[in-house]
Amino acid sequence: IPHKFEAGTPNIAGAIGLGKALAYLEGIGLEAIQQYEAELLAYATEKLQGIDRLQIIGQAGKKSAIVSFVVDGVHPHDIGTMLDREGIAVRAGHHCTQPVMDFFNVPATSRASFAFYNTKEEIDRLAEALHKIIGFFS
Repeated sequence: IPHKFEAGTPNIAGAIGLGKALAYLEGIGLEAIQQYEAELLAYATEKLQGIDRLQIIGQAGKKSAIVSFVVDGVHPHDIGTMLDREGIAVRAGHHCTQPVMDFFNVPATSRASFAFYNTKEEIDRLAEALHKIIGFFS
């Protein structure tokens, strides 16, 4: 009480959509998704480690398919803006992890997140765009 007497229809469409989304993921297979995302993470890590002036922040053994990075001499927000102009979406900022930023002594990072719908070709485009951005700031 009193919420059970509130007027309105419950979010039926949301519940149905959630069920369909879960069925879709189960159809692919959660283990297959995890394996593919780990493959994308390894590929992205290898590609980005080869870029001069770029440093990957955080390389835990068991982590999600996320790569946070900084580029020497370029603010993460500038990287985010310029990647956006290339049609590449990343997050830039402190990601609500100020203690981690303090630990790594960085004001912010750029962060690329990968999921089962991403491709290695998209990671290649990210790396190419980062080379271009670093060249612009050189």
